Amino acid sequence: MYSIEQLQAFVLTVSTGSFSSAARSLNKAQSVVSQHVINLEIDCNSELFDRSGRYPQLTAAGKKLLPHAQVLLSQHQRLSDCAQSLDQQAISELTIGLDEGIPLQRLFNIINELEAEFPTITLEFLTASSIDIIDMIDTERAVTGIIFSELTIPTHIDFESIGSIKFDMYVASAHPLAQQVCDNLANLKLYRQLLIRSRNTKSSSFQFAISPDAWYADNYYILLELALQGHGWCLLPNHIASSYVDSGELVLLPSEFKEIGWQANVDVIQHHRYSHEPVFKQLRHSLRQLLTYST
Repeated sequence: MYSIEQLQAFVLTVSTGSFSSAARSLNKAQSVVSQHVINLEIDCNSELFDRSGRYPQLTAAGKKLLPHAQVLLSQHQRLSDCAQSLDQQAISELTIGLDEGIPLQRLFNIINELEAEFPTITLEFLTASSIDIIDMIDTERAVTGIIFSELTIPTHIDFESIGSIKFDMYVASAHPLAQQVCDNLANLKLYRQLLIRSRNTKSSSFQFAISPDAWYADNYYILLELALQGHGWCLLPNHIASSYVDSGELVLLPSEFKEIGWQANVDVIQHHRYSHEPVFKQLRHSLRQLLTYST
């Protein structure tokens, strides 16, 4: 029967691309990892990798087994985390990562409710881009995050959607783009784009580069200021841009396409090591109301 060690060796070989890389990730000798995979193949009575090339490639059997192995490893990690927490004291400190592009007017009401139920809790707030917050949760620098949805997050992070925020493309009223109507998005390649990017240079799944000339920031208020100064066009949450549109400093990018913006989902994410704890359950429950009255 297969073991957790065999499944770890198999999944890490797939994700890292080689037996040697998987061995480094597991801090084991390559021969040990290779033997784990061989033993798993014996147990499955199937070859899981094609080893004829420089790097191992999944066979049809390997592709079929992979998602089941990933799910089992994720559940095993949850079991281990739960077992380790059984004799631990209640959480005394809670760090929340916040994307500044999300309207947080009601957050302090939610915090008041949390403090009333858990009066001894110590709170810490960190602001960063959504991708950076995912990294914070991954490394347990923060244990709860409020982010714009990303297509890929680690399997050991739990998430739920609490609403959405409308984004549109904006430019300063004095910018050349404000004086013309774009008949297609290719026109935007002629002008500098202002983009969100994480501190380790990862780009958001919906903040992708259209123009070859791009400047980057890790929060939307810097993008706003750069746009107001005429440095380029950018995608901004409507609630951030609205007052500057009303004052005439910023305009919605003129376009033949009436709807070139989109709704970005807002998620609450938590490391599954802690998501079963009462304080985190209460926080998740309260955060479902965060966007109820936001504009």
